Amino acid sequence: MNFRAGLLLGLACSTIGLTSASSLAGYHGFLSAAFAADTPAPATTDAKSTTDSNNAETVRMLTLLGTVMDIAHSEYVDPLPNKKLIRNALDGMISNLDPHSSYMDAQQLKDMQDEMAGQFGGLGLQVQGDGGHVRVVSPIDGTPAARAGIETGDVITMVDHKSIADLTLDQAVRKMRGKPGTAITLTILRPKTGKLQTLTLTREIIHVQIVRSALYGRTGYIRLTEFDDTIEREMHKAYDKLVQSVAKTPGKTLNGLVIDLRSDPGGKLDQAIAVSRDFIEKGEIVSIRGRHPEGNQHWDGVGKDITHGLPIIVLTNAGSASASEIVAGALKDHRRAIIMGGRTFGKGSVQTIIPIADQGALRLTTARYYTPSGRSIQGLGITPDIAVQESRDDDNAFVYHEADLAHIITNTNTNLPKEAPRTDLPAAAKTIERLPPVKWPNFDPSKPETDYQLQQALHLMVAMTSPGTPRTTSATMARNAPPSSPAQQPPQHLHLLKQGNNP
Repeated sequence: MNFRAGLLLGLACSTIGLTSASSLAGYHGFLSAAFAADTPAPATTDAKSTTDSNNAETVRMLTLLGTVMDIAHSEYVDPLPNKKLIRNALDGMISNLDPHSSYMDAQQLKDMQDEMAGQFGGLGLQVQGDGGHVRVVSPIDGTPAARAGIETGDVITMVDHKSIADLTLDQAVRKMRGKPGTAITLTILRPKTGKLQTLTLTREIIHVQIVRSALYGRTGYIRLTEFDDTIEREMHKAYDKLVQSVAKTPGKTLNGLVIDLRSDPGGKLDQAIAVSRDFIEKGEIVSIRGRHPEGNQHWDGVGKDITHGLPIIVLTNAGSASASEIVAGALKDHRRAIIMGGRTFGKGSVQTIIPIADQGALRLTTARYYTPSGRSIQGLGITPDIAVQESRDDDNAFVYHEADLAHIITNTNTNLPKEAPRTDLPAAAKTIERLPPVKWPNFDPSKPETDYQLQQALHLMVAMTSPGTPRTTSATMARNAPPSSPAQQPPQHLHLLKQGNNP
């Protein structure tokens, strides 16, 4: 048996092996067609003719795949192991479906699990493949990448003075990872300026501080950097500490909360639901709809609001993706918070990790998610209620979103509701300037006073809650919230809503 015939038989048998018993009859028919493709078929109904035609086309394409692999195996300038050819075929098969689906071998699966655990070796970058390039989604706070000044939208062109143009995203990420304490040189193209920069960084064990908090006067501030397994618990602890800090001054309480989701690439679906449930008492949080209707699900509030109705402002930008968009979308649709900053990334798809015995796993896009009002934000993102730029030289032509990626999945249902402008914003919202003053200082992460978006959020919160100003609470902002329905628990299997890979 040659390589092509073995491949065809192996693919057919593997397909059956991964299928439930109830589906075996259909694949038996497929195999019968595969090995009797040259036998004339009797006249059939239109439905059976269509099935036979599809089977025959599948056989032809599998035969073509085997033929191409046979030729490459025997004629390529250097000897090629079969494993490499098959791995290349697997990579192409899955990664070309959409930017977020991929095949992972056992090592890559372990790397992903390390990322989700919040500790890994590298530089502290979230990156995404983009038409053969490696583009930065966001640097992680407090890491070598952030300290070096790498920004969202930067394109990494070289690693240690060698081009990575011919590498897959996973290969490029592996080159950037390495032993802690070792140096690495990155060549960065910054689209805003068109200039190349060469930066030398030192790899570290990246301890992702997923929650940071601060108290500004009586306004609490909580920054969420990534939705890992502990995000809701850590956020709740941070909020409790803020409440306790304010209470040290007799008669003082928190007047509101700023939740910072800027450059948060997302993470796990169950944690996005849990965080949203801490602020939305009732009504739908999010729903997911996939190919199979029996797998569609929705999740509702469970009757709690840890702030007891305090006003909330959520900060977003183009690096706010996936799970962070679920939280922002739920809070916005329920009129539970004001969204301020920039339009979010627009990743409205759900990936499921599907293990394959001891051979790794598929990270496969299995559903789209929808905000409480029924909107899909896939390729669109969430528009802020109050647009505020990070700096005066921000140029939307160089802001990077899901819609800029190659072969993204689209919004297929044109009847879905559109995002409606807010009509319930407080009068103080009109005092917020979109652009910082001409002489506003350059942003320094260690100096909150240089963070224009944060300062505008604090200014709005004070204006909303000053004596004599009608208080904006969850009750006054949520009159048009979606109706409640029976709550479901978050899924037990691993659903991911995250943008990018971590080197």
